[in-house]
Amino acid sequence: MLYKSQGRYADAEPLYNRALYIREKAFGFNNAAVAESLNNLGTLYYVQGRYAEAEPLLKRSLDTRIWTLGPEHPEVSASLSNIAYLKEGRYSEAEDFFKRSLAIAGKDPRAQPR
Repeated sequence: MLYKSQGRYADAEPLYNRALYIREKAFGFNNAAVAESLNNLGTLYYVQGRYAEAEPLLKRSLDTRIWTLGPEHPEVSASLSNIAYLKEGRYSEAEDFFKRSLAIAGKDPRAQPR
């Protein structure tokens, strides 16, 4: 995460991939920790403009979070918000994701889309 925040994306990517691999091996594919790694890698791709690579990771993170944490969990709100940002120029699609995210955030003060 430090490398990502410093803009050192080439250094961050293999570490994010390794973390995802380790978590999938340790916990299986449907686990909240795996969803976090998927989200981290997806947002790394997003900040680089690699939207086609980011979207399936962020969608898988969302699905995993809904499955493991429930549809009203703050991390689901964060995933919805992250996917909305991928919808640049497709305003009605983005709006739907943002509305869903905000609905969850409004129910739970811990929900802070990021």
